[in-house]
Amino acid sequence: MKTGILLVNLGTPDSPATGDVRKYLREFLNDPRVIDMPWLSRKLLVNGIIVPFRAPKSAAQYKQIWTNEGSPLLIYGEKLKAKLQAKLGNEFIVELAMRYQQPSVRKTLDKLAHKVQKLIVVPLYPHYASSSTGSTVEKVMQEIKNYEVIPDIKIQGPFYNHPEFIKAFAAIAQKQNKISDYDHYLFSYHGLPERHIMKGSEECGMDCKLNECCSNLSDKNFYCYRASCFHTTELIATALNLPKESCTTSFQSRLGRDPWIKPYTDHVIAEKAKAGVKKMLCFSPAFVADCLETLFEIRIEYNRLFKEHGGTQLDLAESLNDNDEWVDALQKILLY
Repeated sequence: MKTGILLVNLGTPDSPATGDVRKYLREFLNDPRVIDMPWLSRKLLVNGIIVPFRAPKSAAQYKQIWTNEGSPLLIYGEKLKAKLQAKLGNEFIVELAMRYQQPSVRKTLDKLAHKVQKLIVVPLYPHYASSSTGSTVEKVMQEIKNYEVIPDIKIQGPFYNHPEFIKAFAAIAQKQNKISDYDHYLFSYHGLPERHIMKGSEECGMDCKLNECCSNLSDKNFYCYRASCFHTTELIATALNLPKESCTTSFQSRLGRDPWIKPYTDHVIAEKAKAGVKKMLCFSPAFVADCLETLFEIRIEYNRLFKEHGGTQLDLAESLNDNDEWVDALQKILLY
């Protein structure tokens, strides 16, 4: 019997058509771990307000990053799956699923059922968040609980501070960019509502203040998303020999009016440009593959924002994608 490797990323619409984007957003935003409101309130908000207004806008954005092959997130995922399969050999079966939409977790698990003795589930999110890793693990367990024969299951935990992840991210950035050419280095992570952090803090006894307590990672705040992001910035910056004073950590992609974790990426970009920064390199270590949040939000929207406020050049460091350095690192993260 073989070992199954189930790679799971967040998801993508089947196409950039408004109908497909609407379908994707409905599934995504109705997840109670994403929008943690009572069922009826969430349904009314998501289906009656957010999705009808957001779907056409998101569809227009997806059209700007869509390729002839399809969704970048799915393309990179499939290529990563193939390369990892070749690297691991015939004793393993590697499959890719998306938490929302296709390929679905259920159908992908069915492909692995009764073929593997052990299953390693790999949420492809470096940092733990209830709305990403937590939701993915819950979904896998919901689908597999009905199997008559359940294999030995291992959940790959967060790898934001794993030396191989850091080394791969730094190597790919260095390969694509002349690092010393930039005035400032922005590490932009996907944001979360502050209440998500506080709920996790209370559950784990962290007593997070969303302030300087996030600057140092410890056993007490190991599962604090904000603290783990600051720690990743420090590790990558050290690997690239970047001066500390030239690095900033920020958070993007906020939704709605509730407060999200700060500082906000768009605010930081405008402030740095106004302060005289001319050339900025942006890193996105919360994503293992380039997607809407990197290819559109950073490369297009934030680039425009930077130039509007006096900057001249904002570049995006390529994500891990299907680079060989990432394939090698993932193998070591899983097996050693």
